[in-house]
Amino acid sequence: MRDIPFAVRRKKALLSTAIAIAGGALVAGAHAGDHNGSSAELNRMPSFVVAGSLNTTSYDGVSDDLLTAGLGKTGLAGAAPAIANPAEPTASELRRLAIWSNYRALVDMTANGGYGRFWGPNVDLYGNDTLGEGKIAGTEYLAYADDGSGRKNVSLLVQVPTSFDPASPCIVTATSSGSRGVYGAISAAGEWGLKRGCAVAYTDKGTGNGAHELMSDLVTLIDGRLADAVAAGHTSIFTANVPAGALATYNQKFPNRYAFKHAHSQQNPEADWGKDTLEAVQFAYWVLNQQFAPLVDASNHGVRYEPGDITTIAASVSNGGGASLAAAEQDTGKWITAVVVGEPQINVRMPGGAQVKEGGQRIAAAGKPLADYMTLANLLEPCAALADAAAGAPYLSALPVATTTAIRRARCGSLAAAGYVHGSDTQAQANDALARLHEAGYEADSDLLHASMWDSQAVPAVAVTYADAYTKSSVVDKLCGFSFGTTNPSTGAAGFAPAVSPMPTVFGLGNGVPPTNGINLVYNVTPQGGADHRFATPDASFAGAACVRALWTDRDPRMRKSVDAIRVNAILHGKPAIIVQGRSDALVPINHASRAYLAANSEREGSRSQLSLYEVTNGQHFDAFLGVPGFDTRFVPVHYYNLQALNLMWSHLKNGTPLPPSQVIRTMPRTANPGAAALPLGLANLPAIVATPGSNAISVRDGVVNVPR
Repeated sequence: MRDIPFAVRRKKALLSTAIAIAGGALVAGAHAGDHNGSSAELNRMPSFVVAGSLNTTSYDGVSDDLLTAGLGKTGLAGAAPAIANPAEPTASELRRLAIWSNYRALVDMTANGGYGRFWGPNVDLYGNDTLGEGKIAGTEYLAYADDGSGRKNVSLLVQVPTSFDPASPCIVTATSSGSRGVYGAISAAGEWGLKRGCAVAYTDKGTGNGAHELMSDLVTLIDGRLADAVAAGHTSIFTANVPAGALATYNQKFPNRYAFKHAHSQQNPEADWGKDTLEAVQFAYWVLNQQFAPLVDASNHGVRYEPGDITTIAASVSNGGGASLAAAEQDTGKWITAVVVGEPQINVRMPGGAQVKEGGQRIAAAGKPLADYMTLANLLEPCAALADAAAGAPYLSALPVATTTAIRRARCGSLAAAGYVHGSDTQAQANDALARLHEAGYEADSDLLHASMWDSQAVPAVAVTYADAYTKSSVVDKLCGFSFGTTNPSTGAAGFAPAVSPMPTVFGLGNGVPPTNGINLVYNVTPQGGADHRFATPDASFAGAACVRALWTDRDPRMRKSVDAIRVNAILHGKPAIIVQGRSDALVPINHASRAYLAANSEREGSRSQLSLYEVTNGQHFDAFLGVPGFDTRFVPVHYYNLQALNLMWSHLKNGTPLPPSQVIRTMPRTANPGAAALPLGLANLPAIVATPGSNAISVRDGVVNVPR
């Protein structure tokens, strides 16, 4: 980090400057004469920020704040905050609801699991309970980024805490996880950054929670309030691009359906996630110059911070983690200093010599893209959940056990009849389905999680949403027979008109990937009018799942082109970087994500690489599941190690402390007495990341990664 005096740095400026950034966006600088006859660069709004979209709000840290929206540590752990008029929530009520729901979605909120003890607003950076309710005062800057079309409208948000030190500036990115809204990584990265006194740069990366209720023609605005689509025009987060006549026909045949931005924007938004994250950083630079640079004239601030002047850590988890890695790859300048990500969903362009080994045995399937492994999991997981090795698995489902079992058996039968699995009976078919997942790169450590990944509808939701996105399908295309809609809670029938519309609170409670907030994944082919995909056919809409899978295996040109556009090369330009991931991850398998990225980075960057991978045994993708019996006694929180990694990186950047090398962290799940809750999480369950890992070291050389079993 450099803190060069303002006047000295201005002498280096040209009469007219433009700083080029990845993706072609420009931050323009102009000069104006000051009162002494010299020149100074003006702090111009980045060109990608939509004029008139900026909204600035300050929070006192008492009645409302940046981290908890006034709820504090106690309120975040409590019931959903009330809304005075449920039919028309205010922007502040929706913000509070969004912070409450997004914070809870990414971490274990149970007291025995560590909330309030190892993490939470009350816990300081050193793990001590010293911060009370943990409210943080400061200012928020919210705006849209767009390419001029008025159709992208990527939400950008910068939080500047009052503890920010302009003489020692720092930025932490918090790109949204999954397809969540702009607060989607507030607990994963935002909290740590705010506690450090850093500005936090958020973005919803062009996917977050943009919903369009097709029959009412209601859409969401940047602050979550609703508006008529025509009246909103280009100010909506997302409006489906469907001609009026086609929409009327669709609504008549398929009532009470919804379009979502990630699935139906027809823009393959994932291709821009790195650019979106870089633009969030650039927007943060502009904000900090506005807040801390001196005035050049009566109304314009100058430029105190140029690219590279601010220590900037690109950080987030899951899709946000993948976006952070992509941003660091695209950053050929000095916007990003370092990277710390958890369980990144990243699609790697594997070089020919890159290999992933475990215990010396090569994993031939490593490095598959999400379009491949997710569509396969969606097809096989309901059956694989019945495999012998998956016996006793915990799962998340509102369905009766008998119903779930019937679905799984029927799916096994349909898979066998179509030749996807082999076996003379259900048990043999289930064992074969699990074996095929192993062959496709899923770890045996995740065997107990396939039931929960499908029964919680995480995998079906992702498979269909990404298939729509990669094929750039319109909502009226009903790709492979699927749509999003409200369904009868008793029968599952689609077209159901709920007593309370999900739209008023979708910004606060939705996750951008149905099923969400009462909007379900619907299979339209059968029965007439469609139904919840789990009930539409005895085998849970097998034909639709097979159709989605075939988009990849039959090399649909739309999907192949989009997947090629999102692949990354794992070239981080020598930036120090840490990846943390659980070995048991069954949503984003570690062989296709972190291990593959490390191998590709090793081959392409060689000795210049500063990337470390910390692989957590007994770690899985959803820490929020740790509050469910059976998860608590089998798995540990990966979030704990994300925080440790951020602290290690901070020490490296500020004190020169070497980053620990790649290693396996062998955790110890909590135990429980029969019928009793899991014992409290303790340090004995969470061994440290160490400087000398010995036999737990992950070897990395010339593109070959070998992970000790």
